[in-house]
Amino acid sequence: MNQPSAPSTLAEAGAATADRFSLPHQIAAWAVHAYTASGAVVGFLALRAAFLGRARDAFRWMLVAVLIDATDGTLARAVEIKRVLPWFDGAKLDDIVDYFTFVIVPVVFLYHLHLLPVFGTLLFVALPLLASAYGFCQAAAKTPDFFFTGFPSYWNIVAFYLYAGQTPLWLNGTLICILSLFVFVPIRYLYPTRTVPFRRLTNLLGGLWVGVLLVLLWQFPTPSPWLVLFSLYYPLYYTALSFYLHATTRKTPITP
Repeated sequence: MNQPSAPSTLAEAGAATADRFSLPHQIAAWAVHAYTASGAVVGFLALRAAFLGRARDAFRWMLVAVLIDATDGTLARAVEIKRVLPWFDGAKLDDIVDYFTFVIVPVVFLYHLHLLPVFGTLLFVALPLLASAYGFCQAAAKTPDFFFTGFPSYWNIVAFYLYAGQTPLWLNGTLICILSLFVFVPIRYLYPTRTVPFRRLTNLLGGLWVGVLLVLLWQFPTPSPWLVLFSLYYPLYYTALSFYLHATTRKTPITP
């Protein structure tokens, strides 16, 4: 039996959706996809700021990208986006934008602001780019019970602390190598807005952390070392809780 062509299938899906959902509902769903896609524009603005040597502006735009990524999923579920637009792969769009804003943009920032070791600079650029490309393409990159598998490519946060902490280049290179390796280690990391255990505490501490980051950005280019050190409470909490839950919670079988 011949398989129906892709265009026919998409057309049928579109017609079925038009019958089931009102035009305002469909517009709302497309607006959420546009909101997700806007992260790519925000990433471009962060890149432009990095090229101009404006670290504060670059991190402000990176923070905006994080906030978009943290909220678009909630909006998508609120408008039942998978039911309204079943033929449009919002997860793929989200991954494309995330790889750009969470990986490419901060790696370019690290390179352009001279935060990488002079010897072997290309290696320290290539490691996070290649490791994270692998990480994003894993079928089990996100588990059914809402954990990330392997280091979830938070290179924007890494870039922030390497810049704000004025850490030595050899330490920067060492950390990049370790975290790139951890992309391949199947430890389950928190998905802050969706992992159920301790979610309320995680989001409360995360909201306070964003407030501390805003104060640090206001202090740039010379943030308070003590405040930078204090702000590490959230990355440390996130890592410790991820390791604890990985060790103590029942693993949900991963389905393709």
